[in-house]
Amino acid sequence: MTTPDITFYTAKSPNGVKVSIVLEELGIPYKARVISIKDDEHKQPWFLKINPNGRIPAITDHSRGNFHVFESGAIMIYLCEHYDPEGKLLPKDPNLKSQVIQWIMFQMGGLGPMQGQAGFFNRYAPEKIPYAIKRYTDEAKRLYSVLNGALESKEYLVGNKFTLADAINFSWVRVHFLSGIESIDEFPNLKAWVARIGERPAVQKGLNVPVPDNIQELMDNSEKLDESIKNARIAFKWNSNV
Repeated sequence: MTTPDITFYTAKSPNGVKVSIVLEELGIPYKARVISIKDDEHKQPWFLKINPNGRIPAITDHSRGNFHVFESGAIMIYLCEHYDPEGKLLPKDPNLKSQVIQWIMFQMGGLGPMQGQAGFFNRYAPEKIPYAIKRYTDEAKRLYSVLNGALESKEYLVGNKFTLADAINFSWVRVHFLSGIESIDEFPNLKAWVARIGERPAVQKGLNVPVPDNIQELMDNSEKLDESIKNARIAFKWNSNV
């Protein structure tokens, strides 16, 4: 197996955290390169050569001819295909591998977009649109119920062991508060799963890349939360006067 030499382009986001968790779980050496969203660094020509979609995260694998990979789910699969020979996070068994990929698609096509829209309309939009808030909040909760059901009598989603299926969905569910969904108490299996994954040492390391994790502080301090929302509006130009 080639010795990894990876640059990880990221910023503070659930999508970035997905990848840092995988890098840490697999013990892959990497250099984190913070991309300044506020300064539109993700739209600069040099970065668009790495990710033509102009989003984080992305990686460059220097050990494989400076190969670029963008889209968080694709990055996670790539890392496992090249640097997870034992199938720790992406099983070798075809059926288990298919199940993991199904949950990756579930997050990429459903949970992430729906919870992201719930967060935007609940927290960041320059005007309150009740229909949009209800639509996306209800759909995010429906997806939580799918995960909650899948976790009945299980600790993890696939093969009852931690895999990419857990890493990719955990990174979003754990920040439900930022999406305006104050509690997941109605989904006890899901709540216990979030707590269980959050205790993993490699996950703790991944959550603190590229900056220290402050989700608990935001949950406990409304002033800090308001400040965070204000900063996000500025960074993403989500202001009525922009």
